[in-house]
Amino acid sequence: MIALDRDPSAPGFRYADRRAIVSTEDESGIERLASAERVDGLIAPGIDWPVAIAARIAERLGLPHPISPETAALSTSKLRQRERFAEAGVPQPAYEIGSGAAEATAAAERIGFPCVIKAPDRQGQRGLTLVRAAQDVAEAVRVALDASRTATLLVEEHVPGLEVTVNAFSAGGHFYPLTVTDRLTAPLPAFGVALTHAWPSELEPMAIGTVVEAAAAAAAAVGIENGPSYTQVLVGPEGPRVGELAARLGGGHDAELCRVALGVDLNGAALSAALGEEVPATSLAPVARVGGACVRFLVAPPGALREVTGIEEAFAQEGIRGIRIYRRPGHRFEEFRRGADRAGAILAVGKSREQALERASRAEETIRFETDVEALV
Repeated sequence: MIALDRDPSAPGFRYADRRAIVSTEDESGIERLASAERVDGLIAPGIDWPVAIAARIAERLGLPHPISPETAALSTSKLRQRERFAEAGVPQPAYEIGSGAAEATAAAERIGFPCVIKAPDRQGQRGLTLVRAAQDVAEAVRVALDASRTATLLVEEHVPGLEVTVNAFSAGGHFYPLTVTDRLTAPLPAFGVALTHAWPSELEPMAIGTVVEAAAAAAAAVGIENGPSYTQVLVGPEGPRVGELAARLGGGHDAELCRVALGVDLNGAALSAALGEEVPATSLAPVARVGGACVRFLVAPPGALREVTGIEEAFAQEGIRGIRIYRRPGHRFEEFRRGADRAGAILAVGKSREQALERASRAEETIRFETDVEALV
């Protein structure tokens, strides 16, 4: 297996047979590498934009791939998703397209405050702002356009309520829902950033059913018949609305949570699909192994990281199945605003959701990030 990343210290390199210092967005470079190495398949497991790159390269090289370039393009553009969802009748927030402050202000006034202004082709909360009043639109537009690849932005209805993630896998056109997790987010200014993925969802079974139906409809609308999907659903007073969908594994250790909770190997299934191998339905049959599970993300204080302590003590605690520290000493943490600002994660299980959350909290308290905080003058 060949792993590639522009960062020489990327954590995935340790699991690969070989590594290549190539950006995951360097389409021509990736194609040259794949052709020279005569690879059997390509996979972009955890980030949006390379999903479309992998699908296009696979088609040009005649390699198997779970989704078509068209489906991949739909899954990596929130704007094109919104248009396709509207055509297919998938429930979603009200939205309008804009390219400047005047258009965005008019759209926000029509949609109503608070609303959300975002870049349509980014993930991890890049270019995303919750806008509470008209005087805040101009700055939100600047943030969105600075992040956008296409000089466009989306103004969307803000749906209050619970955020839920549906991690699923499609095989032969059949949608297999797996973990439905509650997405517990950080307070402002880190709007939309998950601090915890908690399983099972605290929604009632009937409500979970409607969430799964919305996710399945979204996957069908963009043409996902094979491979993983990750759908964020907003559950408000008027029912579920699809926030966004990605034709990949969830980037917040969702596959690891699925494995400890239900015994389903989403990572293995995604690799099989990328190689054109059949993924039997039996391998996607969930069997609850624990009563509850969660991923708790870690936040470090601002400053340059000196060291992380308490990891071994935290891992030794009951119910802790994994701890991942994302950054090495020398990395500078800024104010917590985006998903990329998270410092690590803990995977915990328990007899119930509440016990898993309690165990994650205890482990979190044990881990210490020591940073050099600059004095404010």
